[in-house]
Amino acid sequence: MDIGSALKEEIKSFVIKDIDESIVMARSDPFWRNLRDTGTEIWLDTGDIEDAGRLWSDEMTALTTNNTLLNQEIQKGLYDDYIARAKRIVKDLSPKQQISEIAYMLNARHGLRLVKRFGSLVSVELHTDLAHDLTATINYGLRLFEICPESFLIKVPFTATGLLAARYLGERGVRINLTLEFSVRQNAFATIIARPAYVNVFLGRIGTYVKDNGLGSDQGIGERITMATQNLVNRLGSEFGYQTRLIAASIRTVEQIEYLAGVDTMTIPVRIASASPQKLEGSFSSNVDREFPVLLNKHAECYHIEKLWEISEDELLLAHEFNRNPPKSGIELINLAHQSGCGDLFPILAEEDLKQIARDGKIPVHSHWEKRIRSGELAPDALLNLAGLESFAADQSSLDKRIAGILLK
Repeated sequence: MDIGSALKEEIKSFVIKDIDESIVMARSDPFWRNLRDTGTEIWLDTGDIEDAGRLWSDEMTALTTNNTLLNQEIQKGLYDDYIARAKRIVKDLSPKQQISEIAYMLNARHGLRLVKRFGSLVSVELHTDLAHDLTATINYGLRLFEICPESFLIKVPFTATGLLAARYLGERGVRINLTLEFSVRQNAFATIIARPAYVNVFLGRIGTYVKDNGLGSDQGIGERITMATQNLVNRLGSEFGYQTRLIAASIRTVEQIEYLAGVDTMTIPVRIASASPQKLEGSFSSNVDREFPVLLNKHAECYHIEKLWEISEDELLLAHEFNRNPPKSGIELINLAHQSGCGDLFPILAEEDLKQIARDGKIPVHSHWEKRIRSGELAPDALLNLAGLESFAADQSSLDKRIAGILLK
């Protein structure tokens, strides 16, 4: 339900009013300068203003937040008074709408504070309830971008609906960070259909999934997928003029910073960024052309793990067809993908399946899904994507509950 233009303007004014953040005085750091010189943009993966301030250098260009990172800041109580004051503005809305609008305000407000403090780009993520709602994603995406068009990147998750919404928003000048991809083929669909400013490989979660489920070593697989994706994104840019850049996201180790040098962008958690100069020599060279070995065991051979770093000609053709003739809805895109033999990219699951994915947590329990993966109904990249969505939804729910508690006072 649309809340009306007058209320939208009042909310926007409330978000941008009285932000008093002095810009951090950063210095150049030779360690990060050497990494940047390989062609890599350096982003900090945090919403914590104080933590970021201790590490910020001239070579860093952005910060990225998500539902989890924003929730961590909200649970500190930093915005409790702000939420209480926001209640006055949304008091005539339904309880659910009040929570949605205040969650939007918090996302925009915190992102704007980061922009003011660091003078950088900031990725801000939409509410997880919007992941399959085309109209709402477009509406909130436009509103969020209008808060700070020069510095906000709007994060839209990789879903069938998200691809179409991201394309629509991009055509209207909104810079999109299409997030929660885990494979070359997901990023091919993202680049060709949505044409966002950035796509991602959540490489840390991939390694954990493989190791924790006894499928092999976590060493090398995330790097293999990231560099294969980087080469595909480069090729699509060269052949078709796409301006999309790749983010190596969810970095888990200091060594991965060295291995992934030369990738378009890295989002680096504070813990890893802080330890890196002490543990690495800092003489980086690009590894974009390197093919990292993947160490899987025999148990993994029937689970199509190679789909994480490979893409078929049929999948590429389907992505190009969707680019030429975009489906009108996420449901239509999913149905067409299934008709074209690419259904495992967009599996159709029952409600109980989604609840099981949520119970599994951020890293799926492979044994719950191995029969479907083996049969080709479901693929590891789609499973990891669904798990990521559910884990962000859990953190969003925690944030929403804090808002609801303050509204009841």
